[in-house]
Amino acid sequence: MKAFIKPKRVQKVIESLSESGFKSMTLSQGEGTGAFKAKGASPSLDFRVTDSPVVKLELVCQNEEAQSAIDIILENAKTTEPGDGIIYLSDIEDAFQIKTGESIKRYDP
Repeated sequence: MKAFIKPKRVQKVIESLSESGFKSMTLSQGEGTGAFKAKGASPSLDFRVTDSPVVKLELVCQNEEAQSAIDIILENAKTTEPGDGIIYLSDIEDAFQIKTGESIKRYDP
């Protein structure tokens, strides 16, 4: 899954996911634009179409764990302001260990 959340909520989201057993995550800083336009937002110096900082959190888990991770992110990324972000859920067809090249049919973190 990929979750795009406000930078000020990242620490709380990561801590809550970790406390619930989700240990492996990837974080990326970025800029985004969407339906909500922050008050006083201005275009990025690098990209003329973006208007707000965002952190992309990527997490791979078993299907049966996905709803728990979604609930944790929803609870901890939410603010009282509009434009809190979005979560995308997608299937992973397979994964490969870089060291061995072996396929991991069932991802086990």
